[in-house]
Amino acid sequence: MFMPLPMKRITLSLLRDDAPQASLLLANYGSFDPEFREASAEQFPDLPGAAWRQVYTETCAHLDKILAHYVIAAPEAIDAPMRPVELTQLAEAGAWLKTVWGKCSEAQERMRRLHDQYRRTAQLHRALDQFMDISIDLALLQRKSALLDVRVGTLPRANLQRFEEALGLAGYVAIRFFGSEEQVHLILAGAGGQAQQIERMLQAAGWRAMDIPAEFRGRPDEVRRELGERMAQLREQQAQEDTRRRKELAQDKLRERLLAAANILARAAPYAELAELMRGRGSLATVSGWSPEEQLPQLRQTLAENFGNRYALHVRDPRPDERVPSAIRHHHWLQPFARLVLNYGVPRYGEIDPTVLFAASFVLMFGMMFGDVGHGIVLALAGVLLRRRLGQYAPLVIAVGISSTLFGLLYGSVFGYEHLLPALWMSPLTDPMRMLGVALGWGIGFILLATALTIRNRIAAGRMREALLDSHGAAGLLLYLGLLAGAWRYASAGELDLAAMLTISVSLAAIFANAWRHNRGSPVGERLLIALMEGFETVMAYISNTLSFLRLAAFSLNHVALSIAIFTVANMLHTTGYWLTLVLGNVFILALEGGIVAIQTLRLEYYEGFSRFFGGDGRPFRPLTLGKPRGLAFQHD
Repeated sequence: MFMPLPMKRITLSLLRDDAPQASLLLANYGSFDPEFREASAEQFPDLPGAAWRQVYTETCAHLDKILAHYVIAAPEAIDAPMRPVELTQLAEAGAWLKTVWGKCSEAQERMRRLHDQYRRTAQLHRALDQFMDISIDLALLQRKSALLDVRVGTLPRANLQRFEEALGLAGYVAIRFFGSEEQVHLILAGAGGQAQQIERMLQAAGWRAMDIPAEFRGRPDEVRRELGERMAQLREQQAQEDTRRRKELAQDKLRERLLAAANILARAAPYAELAELMRGRGSLATVSGWSPEEQLPQLRQTLAENFGNRYALHVRDPRPDERVPSAIRHHHWLQPFARLVLNYGVPRYGEIDPTVLFAASFVLMFGMMFGDVGHGIVLALAGVLLRRRLGQYAPLVIAVGISSTLFGLLYGSVFGYEHLLPALWMSPLTDPMRMLGVALGWGIGFILLATALTIRNRIAAGRMREALLDSHGAAGLLLYLGLLAGAWRYASAGELDLAAMLTISVSLAAIFANAWRHNRGSPVGERLLIALMEGFETVMAYISNTLSFLRLAAFSLNHVALSIAIFTVANMLHTTGYWLTLVLGNVFILALEGGIVAIQTLRLEYYEGFSRFFGGDGRPFRPLTLGKPRGLAFQHD
């Protein structure tokens, strides 16, 4: 729960002929993360699955395209997963799929041409709208003549009046046929001998010539009718292609045969994936990887039942220099919190998994900032009623709703009403200073726990110097305790405590020495400056991080203040307006403030907690699976 599962490095050696079946067994086992073998290429020079992988890749590519063509989803369930696939069987499926794809590719090419023609025709149909006010044959506007100069284009509306006057002097006629607020579409006609004289005039006026498509032959209404008929014909041809595709799928049990081929490829996938990692020599093959220690008895039993004595399984502990994958087991209620943790990073092997602590602190901080019985019940009910839509995040919504309800009981708040229920503790506005003190106390405890986890993780990773002398290690923890003790003494007695000052001085000296040693290759002046800045930044970081938790009290006060504002507005209205204002106001609080509180809670977790003790650069455990790509593996209870 708090740590990744203990892992073992395993190496499986067996006969080359048994490799496909072993791949299926490892995939069905579901707890084997393959990795490159430690043995050198000289010891095991062969790649037993190279030919297999090539055939599988080509066959899989054809199947994927065929299923997409016929709009068939690949089956999720796999029949007889323990039955290995022979290379000849895979090759036969590949040859058949290649033939099927040849027919499909021809159909797809026809559909592509029909689609392109329809899109082109639809574009022409839309472009024709700007010519609908012209009652002439559009083909006349496309012809070039030495006697008559005809131009079609657009002109900025602001230049239109002066341009028309200049055209009149040049002996040209301008006909408006379409326009917008900024542009005017014009047809210009004049004597062919004057064409060169108006070129400069057109450029100065901002004229932009338009090309009339060659398909526009006839009057605009005639062209529109022809284009409409053409689009209808193309739609009919597309429908015919769809009908033909459905008929092909129904013939010769094509769907069943495609699904059978998908099943073969799903069972062939594990060996194809291991092909790059499995090495061989002669009749032997070997593959290495990682497996949780608690799952090894099951693996040994499975291998013994299927191969008897025809295999060798070597198991050892991870070495300190190895990057071991992290496999973490979570209850399904923790899955949404685990996903939020993964947004920050994957825990290293041997590092504390923060999911449980994150879930508890997230729920408590959200409830403290959003404490209201009514709002909490609404959130909890929403999580229950919308659990299918929310998916794996439904438990999170239910949990924060329950937390808000409990804190609402402590505050005595129900949809903003402060007098319906007696407060089990107090309303935040009755004593804001106490709320600020509680928030600071929570922040101090949070930072102390995060720093302690940092020290533990670094000790487990063998980084003793950082665990003791770093600003987030024991020296930083001692500094923080000294700062807290000194601040408490000064606030209560008005004087500085000698023991606290000594603690601060010793811890700063340790942090200074660690920074000095870490930058020993730099010039003396630069080392001194870095060390001083390290100490100053550490002090300011602890202070600012502690003060960040004041937002817990600030948002709890803000929640009450928003409710008061809504009641103030509602009391100014009559009965209907009063209740309408209350309903809409509470919806506003749930939607907007609830989202803001969730973001602020996540920020405190990430920046004040995770950034201290959680590296987040671990390697996820990706087990080999049957016919599916490997992804992050979080096991469920």
